[in-house]
Parts: sequence; C-alpha cells; structure tokens
Amino acid sequence: MKAIFIAYDQAHTERIIEMLERLNCRGFTSWDEVKGRGSVDGEPHYGSHAWPSLAGAILTIVEDSRVDAVMAKLRQFNDERPKLGLRAFVWPIEQSI
Repeated sequence: MKAIFIAYDQAHTERIIEMLERLNCRGFTSWDEVKGRGSVDGEPHYGSHAWPSLAGAILTIVEDSRVDAVMAKLRQFNDERPKLGLRAFVWPIEQSI
C-alpha cells in the first residue's frame, strides 16, 4: 500500500475526486481550506487580501498497482493548468488496521 498526498488549488477539487473514483481509489481524507505556497515557483494560497486563493488537500491510501495511474493523471492535470499549483507525494504505508 502507498499513501498519496495531493495538495492543489481548490479549482481542482471536483476533478481530483472524480479521477480517484474512476480509478477505483475509494477511500480518502480531504481538507478543504489549506494554506501554503509551492517550494519552487508556486503562488501563495493564503486566503488573505493580498493572496485570496486557498488550496485543498487529499490523502488517499491505494494499492501499489494504482499509484502510477493516479500520478499520471495528476501530472496531466498539473500540465493543463501549471499556475494552479498541484503537487503530489507518495510514500509507503507500513501498517494499517
């Protein structure tokens, strides 16, 4: 099993959830109003007067065999709208109950 953490501009929320459903990644936890900025060239998402946009985040745990498909689709979303700042990170899950 692998964990995929996805941070994104709120504009991506519905597309990401639909993509997870299409790829049979049923379970996830989401946060609707996340603040932050990208480490390279990302625009801040602070929800402030100067930087009004906010981000969202999803954590999903998937079978190893689904990781490449999920990451490929996320790369496609990011390539279509690179200024919206989608990022995803994968790490192993050692145990679960």
